[in-house]
Amino acid sequence: MEEFLHEQPIKPRSENEKQKVMNRLKRIEGQVRGIQKMVEEDRYCVDILVQISAIQSALKNVGFSVTERHINHCVKHAVEQGDGEEIIDELMQVMKQFGK
Repeated sequence: MEEFLHEQPIKPRSENEKQKVMNRLKRIEGQVRGIQKMVEEDRYCVDILVQISAIQSALKNVGFSVTERHINHCVKHAVEQGDGEEIIDELMQVMKQFGK
């Protein structure tokens, strides 16, 4: 696995930030369970695919939210400290995984 510059955010997430992300992830978890049930019930393939697409979109939105926070705090801090090139390279490496 890749080695990254920091193991924790520069500015810890507030309880409100954590709760928002956790709520989104719990909804996604519920959607995944719903798809499992649809498969068990032998539901129509297109209905299952629509739900899979919804989950992918929801996960992408969580990723964008985490990325935005990372840029506004960790990347900004690194740039201010003169470490911008390294952290931007790190971020770009991770962002490439989103396109796969």
